[in-house]
Parts: sequence; C-alpha cells; structure tokens
Amino acid sequence: MKWINKRVLVIGAGLSGQAAVQKLQYLGSEVFLTDGKSLEQLTNVEEMGLDPEHLLVGRVPEFEEINPVLVVLSPGVSPKLSLVQEAISQNIPVWSEVELAMKNCPALCVGVTGTNGKTTTTSLIGELAKQTGRPSIIAGNIGVALSGQVKGLGETGIVVAELSSFQLEFIDKLRVHVAILLNLTPDHLDRHGSLENYLEVKARIFENQTPTDLAILNWDDPLVRDLGPKLRSRVLYFSPTSFLQDGISLWHDQIVYAEKEKKNMIPIISRKDLHLRGAHNLENVMAAAAAARAFGLSWTEIAEGLRQFKGVEHRQEVVGTYEGVLFVNDSKGTNTDAATKALLAFEEPLVLIAGGKNKGLDFHDFMKVVQVKAKSLILLGLAADEMEQAARDEGVQTIIRASTFEDGVEKAIAEAIPGDVVLLSPACTSWDMFKSYEERGELFKELVRRHYSKPI
Repeated sequence: MKWINKRVLVIGAGLSGQAAVQKLQYLGSEVFLTDGKSLEQLTNVEEMGLDPEHLLVGRVPEFEEINPVLVVLSPGVSPKLSLVQEAISQNIPVWSEVELAMKNCPALCVGVTGTNGKTTTTSLIGELAKQTGRPSIIAGNIGVALSGQVKGLGETGIVVAELSSFQLEFIDKLRVHVAILLNLTPDHLDRHGSLENYLEVKARIFENQTPTDLAILNWDDPLVRDLGPKLRSRVLYFSPTSFLQDGISLWHDQIVYAEKEKKNMIPIISRKDLHLRGAHNLENVMAAAAAARAFGLSWTEIAEGLRQFKGVEHRQEVVGTYEGVLFVNDSKGTNTDAATKALLAFEEPLVLIAGGKNKGLDFHDFMKVVQVKAKSLILLGLAADEMEQAARDEGVQTIIRASTFEDGVEKAIAEAIPGDVVLLSPACTSWDMFKSYEERGELFKELVRRHYSKPI
C-alpha cells in the first residue's frame, strides 16, 4: 500500500512513536500524533515538524477527527484504548512500530523474544554481527526504536531486534529470518490476561517464517519446546541442562554443537571462559551462538566473540566492591523469574533490594527462593505490602521496609558486611518511582558510589 498523502495515526509520543512519525513523514504520509501527556511533559515532539493541528496531545481525540487508514501503536499504549478498539472494529490496520520499521527493509532480521534474557542475548548477537563486517544495527525493545535505524540497510545488512510481547502483538507481515524464543514464564499478565495468551503473542515472532528461515528454541522450557513441530521454519534447540544430539548444549563444561545425521560434535567454548555469570546466561549464550552461525560466522569466530562479551548495563552489572561488599545492579530484573535467576547466580550471602510496581504476578514462589538465598530483604515501592505478606508466608526472617529508594539503598548498605553481595533485583517494574528501569539502575549506582569514597 502506498502511504503518500494517506492519513496515519501514531499513538504514543515516546521513542517508538517519534521514530514512526519520522518514517511516515519520509514516506509522504499525512501523520497525526496523539499522546495522553501534555506537550510540556513530552520531549522533542515540537522539533518533529508536525502540523500543529496534527499534534493531538493531552487528550484522547475522537476517531472521526482523523479517520486514518492505518494506526501505529507504541508498545507502552494499551490496546484497550478507545482509538485502538475503534480502528479494530472498522477493520483499520493496527501496527506496532516494528512492523512499520521493517516494511521494505531487505536486511536479514534476527529477532529475540522471551520473558527474560532478551537484552543480554540481543546485545551479544549484535556484537557477533559486527564481526561479520556487514552493516548491522541493534534496536527494538532494547531502547532504540527500529524505525530510526534501518534506513539505508541493504540485502547484506543485519538487523538484530529485541522484540517484546507488546511489539509482537500488532505485527502483520513482519518476517523474522532468525527468530529466538528464550523462555516463557508469567509476565505482563495485567495486559495479556493469561499465560496462554502471553505465549500466543510471543509465538507470533515465527508467524511469517518460511522453510528457509530458522527458529531457535529452548529445549528446557516445555511451552517453548512444544512449539517446534508446529513451525514452518527449520528448528534448532538449545539446552544448558540436557545433552542434545541435534542442537547446542552442554557436554561436561563445554558448550557444544551436535548433528545427529553427521554423527559429529563440535566444541564451541568452555563455560569457564565466559564472563556472564549464572546458569541462565548459558541459555543466552547458546541462543546467540546459534544465531551467529546462521549469519555466517565460524565456530572459532563465535567463540572469540563470546569470550570477549562482558554483559549489559542493569543486568547483573557489577557496580564495584566497596569495603568488602560487592554491589550488583540488576534493575532490569522486573519480574519474579528474572529476579530468581539473579539470586541463584550468587553463592555469597545476599542483601536483596526488591519492590516497585507489580505486573499482576504472585510473589510466593519467588519468596521461597529469597528465604533460602537472602540474609536480608529490603522492600520498597507500591508492591511492598504484597511482597512482605508473601515473604512472611514463606518464612523470610529479616524483612526491612524502606520509605524511599534512597532509604532502601542506605538500609541495604547498613545490613551488609564484608563478603556479602548487595543485589538490586526488584522483581517489579520501576514505574511507581521512575520513568524506566535504566533510571532506577543509574540511581542505584550513583547512591552506592556516593556512599563510599573509592572501591577497594
């Protein structure tokens, strides 16, 4: 469909919305942008060159004001919004920004989704993609909108995209040539309603694949593994716990690739050579290795890239060791599964800082792990009452409430002794106190460094 002079409504004026506007302007569309926030609350919107009459902020306009032929929905906007529901009822296409971004982009698309590990895996694949020498970009849910990055990429280009359930919910023809589903545990149930609905949305990453494309699946996750026989694409499994005769798995301490037909097994790298800590990161490494092989790197080149990768900000990021206490920023642990994996990555006594805004999750199973792994639990934010009740139900002994985030960090420091780890892994979103998990993580690092004069 030609978009020249066609009316398109973009809902949400954040990074994704702004990138969508810019692409649509380039395509010659008549673009309308709406956001519930006022102009004063938004950044960079006035510099976009939109007709003032097309900038509908601080309110939800009536659908008839615009009568668009296409709606582009930013991932943070609820699909229950009246504008979205009206478009659906009138059979007007509703797209996510990633669908718009990849229209007419001939580059190889590598997509990563799952409940946890997306950012680490996407970043790692992006670093491996750079080793090919081909033009490559890393974008999507990782904090950089796709629409602003893919322009000019040709057939030799590689797009590495982190894709959230919110983005996949409204795709249409998006084809992901190498698609990865890392794992699936309850998350965003406040939006999707059930685990079954959540899985259905995540599985859309494979929807437009062909038999020449590749699906990379976690053998250890039954919900993910069972998708394999239903897919049209070629399937490659990975497992950090079971040896696979076909796929990538662990053989003693070696990550290996095996092919049953050829009766061969290729060592890739020893897990001791990886900087990434924790058993869950083996999933991320194996998935990334499979993707890198698909876009042409040798196993030797892949091993070198894996050896050099040291992780990403806000995901088990080491802040420093101060007076014998290790401080770790896992602000991206925004659900119970991610926070559980962070807890299990450490053998040292833990002082855990948790809390924020819940996403409709139950905390009891998480608190069973806290009871075993953490010597002290610092709780803050909107979910603190709910978390405290679950913690008491599961026998957590030392529970300390904090009135503010700053108070929580100070109380964690006071609890820790040399040899301990202070871990920020909230198991909640940051939206009750912060704009993003990044802002929360940055403040944690700043508060720790401000408290101490210098690392030991």
